[in-house]
Amino acid sequence: MAEQTSSQQYVGKLAVFYSGQGDSLPFQQLAERLAVPLHQSLSSDSAEEFFLTWRDGCLKLLDCRACSRQARGIHTIHGDKELLKKGGLAVDIEPRNGEQRSWPAPKDGALAQALGRKTRTVVDATTGWGQDSLHIFRMGYELICIERSPVMAELLADGFNRLAQLDWMQRLNLESPRLLQGNAIELLADLESRPDCIYLDPMFPPKRKKSALAKKSMMVLRDLLGDDQDKEQLFEAALQAAGKRVVVKSPDYAEPLGGKPSQSFQGKLLRYDVYLKG
Repeated sequence: MAEQTSSQQYVGKLAVFYSGQGDSLPFQQLAERLAVPLHQSLSSDSAEEFFLTWRDGCLKLLDCRACSRQARGIHTIHGDKELLKKGGLAVDIEPRNGEQRSWPAPKDGALAQALGRKTRTVVDATTGWGQDSLHIFRMGYELICIERSPVMAELLADGFNRLAQLDWMQRLNLESPRLLQGNAIELLADLESRPDCIYLDPMFPPKRKKSALAKKSMMVLRDLLGDDQDKEQLFEAALQAAGKRVVVKSPDYAEPLGGKPSQSFQGKLLRYDVYLKG
């Protein structure tokens, strides 16, 4: 479970969906934590577009916008089946293609170069779906994750719980990254100690021409939460709180968030801007 450091709750497009199978208590508790409705069937008057539910052994976010109005209409049983046919999105705890499965994985590639070989402690202040966080963790860095969205924090907490149960994690006596839920601008100022590096991956406005290759997970995250409107304030807070450096992940078309960086490392369609302190 994420450490609740803020009373922020999600309001709007989301509900929790319980299909009637298994214990309903976790679903009720999840809906209460997020202050969202709990649905046991779908109907035409359901205003929500996204649903959280447990299936396939993990917490998933279902995008119901793809369901037809007919499927969400009078025939609610058909609607349930239509929704449940969709795979849903969960925090993927497996290494991405091309990443080492050993622990610790080699510190190579543009991300590792940006983090720095002498870096030991990292705070990911914009965790999102956690893919960069998990890569950083697998490279052996000491990691704290911050996520502002209560919805994403629930998905991350579920993913980190599944990570802790993996054989290699238990064999090596490793603990999953610490997860804080709240506004990073506030939380960074209250950290117990200065991390060597603070990592930022804010959501930038997309190009006018949307890429057909945009990942479904990022499209849903943007639709659900919107762009980060306080990127500049977050950068300033990170610069104040970091011990040695701030790393900003940006799309290649975006202007550097903090002005001219000390260093910059290019990846595919993105770059990592490094701002060194002192």
